Amino acid sequence: NNNETTIRMRWNYAEALYKDPAATHDDLREAVTTLEDTERIAKRVLGGAHPLTMDIENASQDARAALYARGLP
Repeated sequence: NNNETTIRMRWNYAEALYKDPAATHDDLREAVTTLEDTERIAKRVLGGAHPLTMDIENASQDARAALYARGLP
């Protein structure tokens, strides 16, 4: 959980979920939850200024926007 490879894998998994045009609300919620958790881990392990942490923060915002664009259930 606390190494960069695992952080990248979680980030990629969540991005695959929310960028899928056929993603369900559950998929989008899972992506948001995964990215929020991964962001916390990345900040703790890598620091807030690390480029990967900032990419995950951006992806988290994008995933939330995708969820809100589809309408909250």
